[in-house]
Amino acid sequence: MNRSTSKVRTLTQMALLLAIVLVMAYTPLGYLPLGPLNTSLITIPVAIGAMTMGPVAGAVLGAAFGLTSFMNAVQGSSLMGVALLNASPVGYFIQAVIGRILCGLCAGLVYLGVKKALPGKTKLCCAIGAVSTPLLNTFFYMGFMMLLFYNVPYIRETADKLGASNPFTLVLAMVGAQGLFEAITCGIIATLVTVPLLRFLSKKQ
Repeated sequence: MNRSTSKVRTLTQMALLLAIVLVMAYTPLGYLPLGPLNTSLITIPVAIGAMTMGPVAGAVLGAAFGLTSFMNAVQGSSLMGVALLNASPVGYFIQAVIGRILCGLCAGLVYLGVKKALPGKTKLCCAIGAVSTPLLNTFFYMGFMMLLFYNVPYIRETADKLGASNPFTLVLAMVGAQGLFEAITCGIIATLVTVPLLRFLSKKQ
């Protein structure tokens, strides 16, 4: 495959995954209201892009994911997002957007790391990369929330309702089963898509 064809294929794949992110973000497919937080499945296209195109592509897809989350708060679609946006627009931008950029970037790096450590174990590497994406999303999103907004009245009220006495127990109480659901769902779907896609792309090189 010549360089021009490879670039067109990469841009096409990126455009398709970005379109999927946007479709999921603005339909019930992307955010499921389970528990205190909306369960997000948008980590699936982020994981696929990070593993098939690399950390930079993961960061771009993560940015798209984060911007849709930020806009949901601006438009009033998320009660928590609105509360945190009102408390600090810059802080919420860091949480919603920068956190998702880091998620996509680090997911790509995790995949490259396990691929190097486990040569020839494509399915296992993809499964690890896929599961790591929602876990990283939770880590950065909740980490920034606790760092920037723990003393905001909305978060303190949520902590009281959930009986959480510190940031760690609050994260556990807020994430709970939905975090497990995200990890399992993304792990299965992203792996099933990425493994054959990587094989297809390798044949075209």
